[in-house]
Amino acid sequence: MASSTKNVDPAFHGVGHKVGTEIWRIENFQPVPLPKTEYGKFYMGDSYIILQTTAGKGGSHLYDIHFWIGKDTSQDEAGTAAIKTVELDTALGGRAIQHRELQGYESDKFLSYFKPCIIPLEGGVASGFKKPEEETFETRLYVCRGKRVVKLKQVPFARSSLNHDDVFILDTENKIYQFNGANSNIQERAKALEVIQYFKDTYHEGKCDVAIIDDGKLVAESASGEFWVIFGGFAPIGRKAATEDDAILETTPGKLYSITNGQVTPVDGALSKSMLENNQCYLLDCGAEVFVWVGRATQMEERKAANQAAEEFISSQNRPKSTHITRVVQGYETHFFKSNFESWPSGSGTSGAEDGRSRVAAMLKQQGVNVKGITKNAPVHEEVPPLLESGGKIEVWCIDGSAKTPVPQEEIGKFYCGDCYIILYTYHSGDKKEEYYLSCWVGKDSIQEDQMMAMQLANTMFNSLKGRPVQGRIFQGKEPPQFIAIFQPMVVLKGGLSSGYKQFIEDKGLNDETYTVDSVALIRISATSVHNNKAVQVDAVATSLNSNDCFFLQSGSSNFIWQGHQSTLEQQQLTAKIADFLKPGVTLKHAKEGTESSTFWSPLGGKQSYTSNKETQETFRDPHLYTFSFLNEVYNFSQDDLLPEDIMILDTHAEVFIWVGQCVDSKEKQKAFEIGEKYVELAAKLEGLSLEVPLYKVLEGNEPCFFTTYFSWDSSKAIVHGNSFEKKVLFLFGAAHVSEDKSGSSNQGPTQRASALAALNSAFNPSSGTKSVARVSTKGEGSQRAAAVAALSNQLTFEQKQRPSDATSANTPTRSPTVAAATKSELAPETEDTEDVQTNEEDSEVKEESEQQDNIVEGVYTYDQLNTKSENPVSGIDFKKREAYLSDEEFETILGMTKEAFYQQPKWKQDMQKKKVDLF
Repeated sequence: MASSTKNVDPAFHGVGHKVGTEIWRIENFQPVPLPKTEYGKFYMGDSYIILQTTAGKGGSHLYDIHFWIGKDTSQDEAGTAAIKTVELDTALGGRAIQHRELQGYESDKFLSYFKPCIIPLEGGVASGFKKPEEETFETRLYVCRGKRVVKLKQVPFARSSLNHDDVFILDTENKIYQFNGANSNIQERAKALEVIQYFKDTYHEGKCDVAIIDDGKLVAESASGEFWVIFGGFAPIGRKAATEDDAILETTPGKLYSITNGQVTPVDGALSKSMLENNQCYLLDCGAEVFVWVGRATQMEERKAANQAAEEFISSQNRPKSTHITRVVQGYETHFFKSNFESWPSGSGTSGAEDGRSRVAAMLKQQGVNVKGITKNAPVHEEVPPLLESGGKIEVWCIDGSAKTPVPQEEIGKFYCGDCYIILYTYHSGDKKEEYYLSCWVGKDSIQEDQMMAMQLANTMFNSLKGRPVQGRIFQGKEPPQFIAIFQPMVVLKGGLSSGYKQFIEDKGLNDETYTVDSVALIRISATSVHNNKAVQVDAVATSLNSNDCFFLQSGSSNFIWQGHQSTLEQQQLTAKIADFLKPGVTLKHAKEGTESSTFWSPLGGKQSYTSNKETQETFRDPHLYTFSFLNEVYNFSQDDLLPEDIMILDTHAEVFIWVGQCVDSKEKQKAFEIGEKYVELAAKLEGLSLEVPLYKVLEGNEPCFFTTYFSWDSSKAIVHGNSFEKKVLFLFGAAHVSEDKSGSSNQGPTQRASALAALNSAFNPSSGTKSVARVSTKGEGSQRAAAVAALSNQLTFEQKQRPSDATSANTPTRSPTVAAATKSELAPETEDTEDVQTNEEDSEVKEESEQQDNIVEGVYTYDQLNTKSENPVSGIDFKKREAYLSDEEFETILGMTKEAFYQQPKWKQDMQKKKVDLF
């Protein structure tokens, strides 16, 4: 850092101490904190600075700073945002990763802070724009893109804006429509539904209807006609026009440049970490993203010049606006940055960054800036994920050649270093059916053939159980808490029982140290909690002792419990339990540290010095979620990011999970462990992850508690089957939309054209029993109808050989609330006040009567018998209609309304209310 750094803006004093998001808007060229109620609102005429603070190791914090530039903001304001970003970074110790965010080209990481989406608003404060006042509702059309984060863009309200490749949202006053282009992505369809739910709750008080229109279906949905009427009638839509927004930059192998005095010079040779000197700045060009790497010893002027050089580099190569610029500091490089280097030794960069942070903290303290918490890390607290339900059935097999030999029940819990085992734990969780935890345990001295056979036989068992188990691969010494907790107790012994291990020992001419009840053995007991009560056999020498632990020493007829000075009563009790497990009924002698007899020291080769230092084991769990490729991280992830079509990787550093969606190809499912192994190898190279980290395969619908704890898990989402879109439709809007969506394969029913024509005729037919789509002004009524019907008739009569000549009208945004404004140059003059198309009232009554009949059941039961957590559940009922079995009185007490009122609500709302009272 520079020795003469400008004072930090007062707005940044004391920031970054809490995990979360902080935002400032540039007003009069100064950063002004934004109220949390305004988070997610970005005005096009303004610039913003966003700080995202996340938890790091040992209680430290990691920082990402984004400066967002609205398309209408001035150059001066954009420059102010960039300068103030540097000051904020200084306040945080000069170690933040900085990102430039241009409106419309935001990074996935930035968008992940504002789910489901951000909607840039017209106007601004600092730019001189006035914040628009509340207006009457305007019908608007948006295109919705993105599988996990949504990029929402308003487009001209005209039929010519639609295409076959994208998903669109039409937001009208009384109804929200989702139009799915025939070639659109399933995941984008699902994310659009989240935006619709957000619109519904935010702008419609949760009361408007939702309709889904599928492009290209032979048979029309019930709302198809009214949708096309809003656009003036059905007509073919054009192909998607290519724009700069659609340009997808390819990620290329990184090319390194040095930056000296603002000049960019190529660096030759294969990339390695040793090329990056700590008093220099570098540019790494990866195509879609350009990195500026800042050495910790560089001066402030050099850093500013490096940022400017990156801007000029992109400009000189005519790169699209979607090119991202990211600045990283030495010691805090991202996964993607490091992956471009052939070698990246772990552990050498962070300490230097910490030193730099301390120097910055000292400097800031002299300036009066609050640096509390910058230099010290909080103590590490052991974080234990939820354990499996106790009381289940344990089965263990030892691998011997090509077979697995059952371990006798009284021997379960003994593991030999030279062997491999398969463990199947069958248990019940809540009111669910049987669940399975299936793991291979690999001894550190086991032979490769046994390891491969264990995985092969475990896969066979996994398939025989129809993919329901959580399948794990556990290495000796890296046992996770939920594995250890299954065994009470668990003891790891020397040697092995398999014939392969015995042959290996013989071939190598080694002594067989396999534990027996007659051998001299020393067993160490260092912890007693249910998830960490593993005992391990150590070398039978005095130097193996430790004052913090207890030991069980067996030697012929002499059996001792040795108690270290700093051991606990619980350790002593567990040692006695383990002694009885290994040698039932044995008589024990107690030897406290410092009072040992010669008969104790003799089997250990005599008394020698030993340590009293307590071993500390890091149990830091910092979860990161990645797509199939390690390089694509899902930021601020949630359960909704687990898409049925994908394979995901959850890395907690203590464990790695390969999550496989239901819709993944069966051949790809078989490669889950292979994918996991490749990930572990790469993460070991870049992040220092242990190659022996526990690795799990988890199939969608069978997620264990120690996996779901890393999400805000909603079990009702997990039980819904189907692809991303079908699951989201069912969860948000009920089964009616799903069944309607699937009905398109039928050849019965009106086409979209016919449905649109019928709806349009109804709109202009005053004698019709259906409420009209639009209240059309009397002026020009005949010409409107004639024009619309004529246009539709032409489309119904002739082949779709050319596009309607309305492209020019699509280029001008239309913000009128009227329906026909969208089609002013297409089919008809302007009309006014759009309304929903509604079904005939008589048909509605018939439908309601039918729905009431569907909810008539036989028998009446109490709430205590019907709820999902009941200890005395009733059987033989339709569990999808639990609430229907309640008496009228108890129904009103539990759900707060009559049955009639309840069933008049939309299905999705019924389901949400049922979930709240455990009736879903």
